[in-house]
Amino acid sequence: MNKKYLVNEIFYSLQGEGYFTGTPAVFVRLSGCNRKCSFCDTDFSHHTEMTAQEIADEAAKYPTRHLVLTGGEPALQADDELINHLHSKDFFIAVETNGSLPLPNNIDWITCSPKEEPWALVTVDELKVVYEPDKDVEKIASAFTPTHLFLQPCSYSNGSSTTAQTIDYILKHPYWRLSLQTHKVLNIR
Repeated sequence: MNKKYLVNEIFYSLQGEGYFTGTPAVFVRLSGCNRKCSFCDTDFSHHTEMTAQEIADEAAKYPTRHLVLTGGEPALQADDELINHLHSKDFFIAVETNGSLPLPNNIDWITCSPKEEPWALVTVDELKVVYEPDKDVEKIASAFTPTHLFLQPCSYSNGSSTTAQTIDYILKHPYWRLSLQTHKVLNIR
């Protein structure tokens, strides 16, 4: 019996955040999350059940071989079977995780956007912290061993954001880099 994954959507666009901003990518958004972030922009009420082979075949219809597993929290579903099927289609697999759960070892790039403790990951390629003025981003960063550090302004449902505070913090702490949600600025998915 083939395992079924709950897929919110699969689409092709440009990576809008972090290290790979501007890179064409296939996004596989898995349904479900173990956190309840007030600023989450994903509707998990709908999903399609798909096998790992079906996901890989659908993703392979697009011209890029850069794939982003996202969610919600992809670590709730991502496993060796799914990753192996995606690798069989020659994908470079990046995952966007909140860091609260372990991931399969054969993922090519881990972007961690931690929300609250506890965290299961330590070594990540990219740490992307949503900046809020009362958040101790240095304490969060010290819990990980990232190669790249990004701060991203928090956008609230009332239309306000922490953009000015985020820029100010980075200027005072230049080992951080700014990550904007450029896909939203460009009005793309």
